[in-house]
Amino acid sequence: MTAPDSAADNSPLHWPSTESIDEALAREEESGRKPPKWVHSGVGRAIVPIRRWWLDHVIEDVDYKGTIAKIAGESTTTPRYIFMTMMSAGIAILGMLLASPAVVIGAMLLSPLMSPILGAGFALASGKIKWLRLSVSALFVGSGVAIAFCALIVLLSPVQTITPEIASRTQPNLFDLLIAFFSSLAGSYAMIRGRDGTIVGVAIATALMPPLAAVGFGLATLNWTVFGGALMLYVTNFLTIALTAAIMARFYGFRTDLSVRQGWFQSFGIILVFIALAVPLGLSLRQFAFEANAQTIVKTAIAEEFPERARVSEPEFDWDADPLRITGSVFTPQFDVAANDKIARALEEQLERPVSVSIEQYLVGTDPGAAEQAQLAQARAASEAASDAARINALVDRLAIVCGVEREQVTVDRTNRRAVVQARNMPGITLSGWYTLERQIGADAEGWSVELRPPLLPLPAVPVEGGEIGEAAQRAVATIAWAATRRGLPVRLSGDGEALDTLAETLREAGIRVSINDNGNANRIEADWLTQAD
Repeated sequence: MTAPDSAADNSPLHWPSTESIDEALAREEESGRKPPKWVHSGVGRAIVPIRRWWLDHVIEDVDYKGTIAKIAGESTTTPRYIFMTMMSAGIAILGMLLASPAVVIGAMLLSPLMSPILGAGFALASGKIKWLRLSVSALFVGSGVAIAFCALIVLLSPVQTITPEIASRTQPNLFDLLIAFFSSLAGSYAMIRGRDGTIVGVAIATALMPPLAAVGFGLATLNWTVFGGALMLYVTNFLTIALTAAIMARFYGFRTDLSVRQGWFQSFGIILVFIALAVPLGLSLRQFAFEANAQTIVKTAIAEEFPERARVSEPEFDWDADPLRITGSVFTPQFDVAANDKIARALEEQLERPVSVSIEQYLVGTDPGAAEQAQLAQARAASEAASDAARINALVDRLAIVCGVEREQVTVDRTNRRAVVQARNMPGITLSGWYTLERQIGADAEGWSVELRPPLLPLPAVPVEGGEIGEAAQRAVATIAWAATRRGLPVRLSGDGEALDTLAETLREAGIRVSINDNGNANRIEADWLTQAD
């Protein structure tokens, strides 16, 4: 059903299929609507059949009013819009911090940002300033809320490292513009034709929320490289989507309040914006392509310089250095003193820029497979080192959380594989509890010595049965010995009888200074810290 107020009714090329071209043009002139001059040209007459087919067979059944109502209804600032934006932003930044693509995709599905962007595009095409203002306002409010919420989560998060999910949103290139362009074509078509399910795929393709989450990360960590790169990607996405939606709306004959001259100016402006976006993104793509090709060239140049049985590790590049810095290692049966210089000269000729090469050579046997074995050994060593570092980080995190301190307050001796931490006083945890925690953490940290220095809490009393310290009291004795050893302080024992002397001797054998008060209770030995005041 064609809307009566559609742009097709205002077109000089809209006529019944039975009417000739000359008759249609004459009718347009009689009605007082003089067609543009190009319509009478050869090009204008040549495209008339295409235009007629488009009007009569493609856009004839477009529900203009329904489409406008649906897009306009979803492109304003509402409580639901704000809530869904915050939830999508929270899921996106957490997924990026966890480097989980699945979680990030879930955030894309929830994001409502596509609606106001499409609304802005359709409003721009129709010349509806009020609608355009509402859509742009919703977009800016949603973007600001998303950035602020993500920044808050990052500030509260103990993890603030740049993961691959974050890094991938900081270097936009021309491909990103093309992705947004094709996604907007699909999204606009889906909205016009009532195929809303396609919007799900479009939301994933354009990925509007992850760049905003990366902007929030850059703001929270004051990393302006991440902030600027992610913001550029987001601006590229929403401008491309909005302008492409405007083009689609005009192609499908949505009515416009713009004059012919204003329409041409708008078209010219859209082209200028696309060019302004495409130039820097094209340069970025060129750099991306250069880096990808350079990596292949460098690997080939290094491999050609050494014997066939040599094995080359993955080279590392410092693209910002001048000259370009390349480092790596190779396992080779034959040492080549001039290898770095020869590789550098070869690369300078191929890459056409100054290059600095530093390849470390490791001599291996001439037996077949010696280089492979050495490379595997290094890979195993690197894997073990990475695994050990992960275990150390996990141990430090656990000690910091259990003891209520910052990670920096946990002392780690990697050489002797020893971790030491001074615990804060935590309500409800006695010395016996701290003793148990140290033993549990130490048992989990295989090969490591864990020393948890407890706060200065009251020492437990040791019950005496029949003049002896029984099995039930050994836990208290072990706690006293452990706490005194960890704190390095002397202990005063108050009691009476042989059990008092036995306990004092046990503690002294553990290297603890002990003071005895034999005027105490014979059925109970009290233990106290012996301070300098005593």
